[in-house]
Amino acid sequence: MTLSRSQNRRFLLASRPTGWPEPSNFRLVSEAVPVPGPKEVLVRALWLSVDPYMRGRMSAARSYARPVEIGEVMTGGVVGQVVTSDHPAFKPGDIVEGSLGWQDYAVADASLLRKIDPKLAPIQTALGVLGMPGMTAYFALLEVCRPKAGDTVVVSGAAGAVGQIVGQIAKINGCRAVGIAGGDDKLDYIERELGFGATINYKTSNDLTKAVAAACPTGVDVYFDNVGGAVSEAVFNNLAFKSRIVICGQISQYNLDKPDLGPRNLRYMLTNRARMEGFLVWDWRDCYPEALRRIAQWIKEGRLKYSEHVTEGFEKTPEAFIAMLKGANLGKALVKVADPE
Repeated sequence: MTLSRSQNRRFLLASRPTGWPEPSNFRLVSEAVPVPGPKEVLVRALWLSVDPYMRGRMSAARSYARPVEIGEVMTGGVVGQVVTSDHPAFKPGDIVEGSLGWQDYAVADASLLRKIDPKLAPIQTALGVLGMPGMTAYFALLEVCRPKAGDTVVVSGAAGAVGQIVGQIAKINGCRAVGIAGGDDKLDYIERELGFGATINYKTSNDLTKAVAAACPTGVDVYFDNVGGAVSEAVFNNLAFKSRIVICGQISQYNLDKPDLGPRNLRYMLTNRARMEGFLVWDWRDCYPEALRRIAQWIKEGRLKYSEHVTEGFEKTPEAFIAMLKGANLGKALVKVADPE
């Protein structure tokens, strides 16, 4: 794949969605390639990330990060190649990762870029298992939930970029992983290939509370929540004494016209003396090197696997994003824009 050196394709936020995003919420424009200033770097996009958090950034509602404004480039992680640099830490040809948005070219402050070693792993893993999803799984599970050997760890959204890694790290630490996802193909993969001890299809289960109870006969010691809603309510019905819950995502709620009533059974947190904590991966950025080393070693040893759902072509980015929100992906959802030069 090649890119024009004179034009910069960009997807701008055209309107705020009500319910599910649609292609009309984005506007594709073509502009001149930007010119970097002092201490800045011009980066050409090779891979784009599409993630659930982006749906929240499309809303004007107050959150942990400011919303994308109408007419602004859509936010998102990028792995790219340095074209020109005015900073001594980067030179043309370097592979970098940063939050550069849905565009072919971006000018970035050098301090906001992470240099990627292509010899360590495929470069796109910097957006997945060796990037934000991997860091989320690692710190939210090990530092917030602090699982102990023998614990039952339940993961919702278990076939996604974060959920897959959570279950495997739980297994590495001597725990039994139970995955909740939609689709028998996804459940077969995480059980057969990734070693989850049990799986639950939330789409076909007639009684989620009973399904969780059957999969977790001694109760749920750790719940890694990526989805919220009815799935979380079923898990809360099965909490073990002194259980720990980490809230990493609420994807079941992001596209609703009206919010769910939500879990109404928090009494089980009271009676079981459970602890619940919200998690944002950016709070742990200073500790990333430790996690990257350990995850890379687990991959090298064959103890941790990852899968990717790749869409080819920059122009298909909105399509890939919407499909990810609807659960079409197995593993990390990515858009391939170009090859390195």
